[in-house]
Amino acid sequence: MGTESLVAAALRVLNTADPVDKARLGDKVATKWQQGLITTPYDPSLDFSVPDRPSRLTNVKLVPPSLMPKLGKAGSLQSRQAIVHSLAHTESWAIDLSWDIIARFGKQEAMPREFFTDFVKVAQDEGRHFSLLAARLEELGSFYGALPAHDGLWDSATATANDLLARLAVEHCVHEARGLDVLPTTISRFRNGGDNQTADLLENVIYPEEITHCAAGVKWFRYLCLRSRDLISASQEVGAGESDSMMETDEVIRRFHGIVRTYFRGPLKPPFNEAARKAAGFGPQCHSQDLCESLLPIARWLRVQLALHLPQRSLPCAFPAIEKPIPVPPCCRSDETRKMIASQVTSRNVTLWQPLERTA
Repeated sequence: MGTESLVAAALRVLNTADPVDKARLGDKVATKWQQGLITTPYDPSLDFSVPDRPSRLTNVKLVPPSLMPKLGKAGSLQSRQAIVHSLAHTESWAIDLSWDIIARFGKQEAMPREFFTDFVKVAQDEGRHFSLLAARLEELGSFYGALPAHDGLWDSATATANDLLARLAVEHCVHEARGLDVLPTTISRFRNGGDNQTADLLENVIYPEEITHCAAGVKWFRYLCLRSRDLISASQEVGAGESDSMMETDEVIRRFHGIVRTYFRGPLKPPFNEAARKAAGFGPQCHSQDLCESLLPIARWLRVQLALHLPQRSLPCAFPAIEKPIPVPPCCRSDETRKMIASQVTSRNVTLWQPLERTA
């Protein structure tokens, strides 16, 4: 065991089925790496076989994402149990994803030692998050495995199994970033439901650490983009001298959006947690392009609706007075979304009010 490499230890974690044992073993491996008791990332003379799917217990009933029961808004005990169960399930997969990226890509992509250190820390955090959420679930009168769950996160991992850049973009810069977007609302719902203990756990432990996990994805996505163009050397300190946003280089932005269009279904949808995303190193261009693409159907809908309801044959440049009410799509009904649509359409020069012949 004294000569075990980090990748070999990571494979032991991936081949551990029980998530409680998986988190415990992962913590031990991480501590050994951090204390220098595991010294080598991998043995260059050995080829490791990384499992297509990590070992998992079969006690969690898996259903397609579309068939998942609604979680509710934390107003009832049942809803709070469902939300915490869902979060614990996500963290159980996050443990595997973190050790998988180490075992699958570290040697293959000749990543520097700092890459391994960053994702060891991510893996250790995710294991602790799972343990805390599983314990909290039991305090709420339930347990992990009591409710159905889906494996959408690992579906994305399977799709990106041969491409580290895609794995970083989809898992860390899309899925984990989406977690940053929704966690503040989840925290507020638990507080409104009178469950301050769960709210405190999410707000004071999980939320700030998840920002650092997204930051790791941003950091290494950018590193690979620059390394591929010989703009950074393998030995250069990663992130040295960076601006507040590490995802603002045109090449990085272009590749990010290209990968998201290839591996992620649909555009990135608002609302976005701008403060948390900025703290993780995202710039506004990381989601503004997809945001505008997601607004175009709304823009077309508005133009058609206006044309249908206006007496004249073309739309004026100014928003007209409308005699008949126009039904608004559910995605446009909140004040926040209306303001966001107006600002994004203006900033991206999406023309809603150009002349349009009546369609009816």
